[in-house]
Amino acid sequence: MGRNKCPSTKANSTTGTTPMRYKTSEEYSTFPLMVMEGSEYSPNQCVFQNDEYGIWLYHANCIEFMDMLIAKFPEGKFDMIFVDPPYFLSNGGITCHAGKMVKVDKGQWDKSSGAEMNHEFNLAWLSRCQKVLKLNGTIWVSGTHHVIHSVGYAMQQLGMKILNDITWEKPNPPPNLSCRYFTHSTETIIWAAKSEKSKHLFNYDDMRKMNKDKQMKSVWTIPAPNGAEKIFGKHPTQKPVALLERIILASTNETDLIFDPFSGSSTTGVAAINTNRRFVGTELEREFITLSITRLKYAIEKRR
Repeated sequence: MGRNKCPSTKANSTTGTTPMRYKTSEEYSTFPLMVMEGSEYSPNQCVFQNDEYGIWLYHANCIEFMDMLIAKFPEGKFDMIFVDPPYFLSNGGITCHAGKMVKVDKGQWDKSSGAEMNHEFNLAWLSRCQKVLKLNGTIWVSGTHHVIHSVGYAMQQLGMKILNDITWEKPNPPPNLSCRYFTHSTETIIWAAKSEKSKHLFNYDDMRKMNKDKQMKSVWTIPAPNGAEKIFGKHPTQKPVALLERIILASTNETDLIFDPFSGSSTTGVAAINTNRRFVGTELEREFITLSITRLKYAIEKRR
């Protein structure tokens, strides 16, 4: 593949929208990144760019993308990272969808290669995420029991500082059709700092205000994405915008730079636009790139 540059999507200055303000010209100029070379694994090209709102999406292999970033920014680049990695649960099980029994088959990207290979993969992307975080940056990783314990152990291996484990409770989960287990109604989100030396940001007052002037607990009850969030299509592990907005508001300031290496349908990007943060995402699956671009454009139009 040849070298690729981002297609630009410029905002209309006549709409009255206040554009995102950058701290320095250097901050503004670092994205979009220099041109990237395609590989056997990925086109590695920027497919969506909006400089006014600070949004960049790459059709890229996140490992190759982060390796390039590490070489360019050895001190780290991102204020916060959200990761919704493959859960490795597409192995012939069943679940209930729209009242019907269906196979749990989200795609080849979600199939397990065995516990050791899965953990090796988690270490590979997590170690790179750690390096592209700024000194005081934090990372949030979501998952079910299929993956989250490996992620937590990998964080300890890498010397990261685990700050909280959030339990995301889904109030109306699909029933367990086998009747041999408790109904799966939660996911775990681990919040960690880059290292033990990190002085992480936590917007305590904002979280307390959001929680009726009480300390916010680590169990969050938030509905799964509704129909309005899937009007352009859906991702099999799509997260609700409200969940990402809370995460972003808790651990970043306005205009901070957020990264999502497994961007999926770009819910993180949509939440970043809604909260006046900048966003860089990478996604490998072409169908989700198309969905992401549509959602990002729509979120920007709503902001204007």
